[in-house]
Amino acid sequence: MSTTDTTGADPAPLDDLKARHRRMWALGDYPRVAREIVSPLGGVLVDALDVTEGERVLDVAAGTGNAALRAAHHGAVVTASDLTPELLEAGRADHPDVDLTWDVADAEALPYADSAFDVVLSAIGVMFAPHHQQAADELVRACRPGGRIGIASWTPAGTIGQLFATMRPYVPAPPPGASPPPLWGNEDHVRELFGDRVRGWRVERRWLPVTHFEDGAGFRDYFAAHYGPTIAAYATHSGDPERTADLDRDLAALGDREGSVGPDGFAMRWEYLLMTGEVV
Repeated sequence: MSTTDTTGADPAPLDDLKARHRRMWALGDYPRVAREIVSPLGGVLVDALDVTEGERVLDVAAGTGNAALRAAHHGAVVTASDLTPELLEAGRADHPDVDLTWDVADAEALPYADSAFDVVLSAIGVMFAPHHQQAADELVRACRPGGRIGIASWTPAGTIGQLFATMRPYVPAPPPGASPPPLWGNEDHVRELFGDRVRGWRVERRWLPVTHFEDGAGFRDYFAAHYGPTIAAYATHSGDPERTADLDRDLAALGDREGSVGPDGFAMRWEYLLMTGEVV
């Protein structure tokens, strides 16, 4: 097998908001977060869509390609696209022998023809595109009629949704027209985005078991070191020790609330919404 690498070919210049998003996701070590914690979600989504050999699959906001790699192992013809080339490069470097195309692409302006794919999916990726309607429109446009769309997203009430709620007072307000990422974890919001263009939705709330941390402080420290949005929140207050201490306290408290101590130590359950449907 071989890898097609187009990560060096950026199809269009980015506006300031997209450029900031790209820089944020390149901070820290998101490939480590993907590898150590969230990688199972890609397989869950691909399996829920029943991806089969020979199907043309597009993974939107693929990051390091957890879903794309699973689809490729099913024998699909897969393209992994993401706004941040550093994430694609990490995925390609870790899996050089997988037959996969890696494309730098904006989820809100995908560089693919109409109806180019049999399956279009995104595992905790497209939810971070700031303009939800534009992103949803692009998912539908790229998928052929009768093809399948699948999305896995953190819910507003779940651990990662609450992480963003906790960080909100510490970061600048989003620009007009940008929507909070965890809204993609709200079933009604997703249905409204796609309208009557997708039918037969299958909807599940699931939980990702996480046993990576010793306590809430460990949860905070991990995100502060490796997760771009959290690193950016701390950077906003780098010259303000009091505000930094407040953020430290709030994130550790969130981790403690979301976890529990059992016979096997500290454990968390991160809620996500899984939705799959057929394009009309």
